[in-house]
Amino acid sequence: MKVAIDKKVNIVEITDKAIEEIRRIFSTDESSKGKGIRLGVIGGGCSGLSYKLDFSEPREKDNVFDYGDFKVLIDLKSSIYLKGVVLDFKDGLNGKGFVFENPNAKNTCGCGESFAV
Repeated sequence: MKVAIDKKVNIVEITDKAIEEIRRIFSTDESSKGKGIRLGVIGGGCSGLSYKLDFSEPREKDNVFDYGDFKVLIDLKSSIYLKGVVLDFKDGLNGKGFVFENPNAKNTCGCGESFAV
């Protein structure tokens, strides 16, 4: 399997808080062992496209970004929609979880889970 590793240009910026939470998950979740964290986009949601985040093995033609103790995996199709996105982790009074901040989104739904470009 050929996997592209690009250490110079990240498609997605990941905040320190999100990196800290990803590392915490990888250190405590047995299902993450030997996998990377996959960021993606799928069709659906109020605005047309939804973000996807899960554990996965690297696939052929993935963009792979190495953070030392974990890898971020982005398929080619999703990389088009995720370019310039910031992945953050919020843990305030209004909820807890990963948040995608997309400067390219032309429209988003009220909950921020889907977008259109």
